[in-house]
Amino acid sequence: MIANMTPLDRGERTERPASIAAASPIPRTIRDHRIDSLRGAALLMMLADHVPDDLLNRITMRNFGFADAAEIFVLLAGYASFLAYGRLIDRQGWSTGIKRIAGRCGRLYFYQTAMTLVFVWTVRHWRHYEPVPEYILEPQLAHGYGWLWRILTFDALPSYLNILPLYIILLALFPLIYRIMKESAWVLFGISAAIWAVSNIDPRLTIPNWLDPNGWYLNPFAWQFLYTLGVLGALWASRHGGDLPYKRWARTLCWLYLAGAFVLCFPYEYWHVPSLRLFPAPAANGKSTLVPWRLLDILSIFYLVQSSELLKRFSGGKLGQALAMLGRNSLEIFSFSTVLDLVGRLVFGSFGTGIALQIIINVVGLTLVFVLAVPLDRSRQKAKAARNSQAAASRPG
Repeated sequence: MIANMTPLDRGERTERPASIAAASPIPRTIRDHRIDSLRGAALLMMLADHVPDDLLNRITMRNFGFADAAEIFVLLAGYASFLAYGRLIDRQGWSTGIKRIAGRCGRLYFYQTAMTLVFVWTVRHWRHYEPVPEYILEPQLAHGYGWLWRILTFDALPSYLNILPLYIILLALFPLIYRIMKESAWVLFGISAAIWAVSNIDPRLTIPNWLDPNGWYLNPFAWQFLYTLGVLGALWASRHGGDLPYKRWARTLCWLYLAGAFVLCFPYEYWHVPSLRLFPAPAANGKSTLVPWRLLDILSIFYLVQSSELLKRFSGGKLGQALAMLGRNSLEIFSFSTVLDLVGRLVFGSFGTGIALQIIINVVGLTLVFVLAVPLDRSRQKAKAARNSQAAASRPG
């Protein structure tokens, strides 16, 4: 089972919270484009990863390390939550912040429900004309509508549609996370790490899933740690002008870890090249409970990105901004991509995976994603300009 992702906060600003900014002489930045560019790159990787027969998914990050795009999204969700809602809470109070978070959770819930209904409707109608592999739709959803209440209450999470419910839970917990962090970042880290450790020791600590006897595929008790680390990472970066501190020894350790992960995880068999593994890669995937080697993988990548001046400049260039455009509108792009992924799986399952069809599906899919992103981003920029004008007009004098 491949999990969907997301943390998905279109329009989340990356200013530092006012209480922290006031304590630092470093000027606030409006937006760190590296965050949006990294999130946009993850969206494109997910677009390929969630179609098992797509040849493009042979070159995404999951083939070269332990982690994949899901970890990127959850980590960035915590980072962006701190910068958006933490600042809001500091400036306008807990009531305003909680209301804004509740509204965002409601929006995420709407997209999750809509995607699920589109998913089931599409598969049910497709099977009237072509056979549909069982892995695309759980048998419990194939007939009748008795499952609907389970979907609406998150008692049932279908394959490929399990990231937004996780994000809703994590975002709903943000006020508690932020409150503990304001008392002590180390206490927050300790509590979150302890819960993560217990969920790895006993995977039965999870939320039940009617469609899977093992519970939620992305176990919230484990994945909350990655989200919390994103929150703490944003706190750390806010004290250094939006960057993680550049430490040569730390970057060397990260590169060494990622190099080792590459050697262990590279699909030598698929590319028909001699294996360089000195010992087997860990047998268990470990994605459900976010095992330590996956956690270290994504943290290494994130540190290298957020401490790199070169990547900061790249994110401001044309290619970086194209990726950032996707990242700034990630909820809509993710939801649309999920539907495209379903169509891709159905087309490949019905008509084969020949190279011509591969090219058509990928070119059309990538084109449609950017075609959607352009008007979304323009609309977002207009709304932002209007808000700024209104705020300027309301200032005295």
